[in-house]
Amino acid sequence: MAFTGVLRSVCRVAPIVSRRMVNLQSSSKIWNVSSQCMRVMSTQIDPEDPRTVPNTEWEKRLTPEQYATTREKFTEPPFSGIYVNNYEEGTYNCLCCGNELFSSETKYDSGTGWPSFTAPIGGEDKENTNILELTDTSHGMMRTEVICKKCDSHLGHVFPDGPEPTKQRFCLNSRSLLFKPKKQEKK
Repeated sequence: MAFTGVLRSVCRVAPIVSRRMVNLQSSSKIWNVSSQCMRVMSTQIDPEDPRTVPNTEWEKRLTPEQYATTREKFTEPPFSGIYVNNYEEGTYNCLCCGNELFSSETKYDSGTGWPSFTAPIGGEDKENTNILELTDTSHGMMRTEVICKKCDSHLGHVFPDGPEPTKQRFCLNSRSLLFKPKKQEKK
């Protein structure tokens, strides 16, 4: 009984402060607790806030592979994604919420088997991007996970071994992305 009361109290406050806590502390535990609380407290899906979508609804909207990648943080096999060799001009958006994440201008062939980018849309100023970077200690490794700021979808990881000018390699799953080609101007 006491635990339920504490959980309700935390859940009332967590959605209000979660984004600020993540930005200031970059703590995946706070974000995960906050996200779960928002889902627990929500009785209806708010079309303006994809974090209110329960996992049962995501399972209906996504293929099993997309669900495993975006909601359960699985990684697609290397060289299996549809965007590994895509070099068309356009933007790479979040598959779950449509949030613009990366531009084709920063995409490059890292040789790893996953779509790789040097920087998100908004550049190196993390406040101006649509992604969050969180510490990931799963699988006995210390990595930086990349998630969508709007819906908490797992996108992939970022590593400090990319090319100039950022020296960053955003290594993403094609299953987490939706490519929107640049519209050709009429002549």
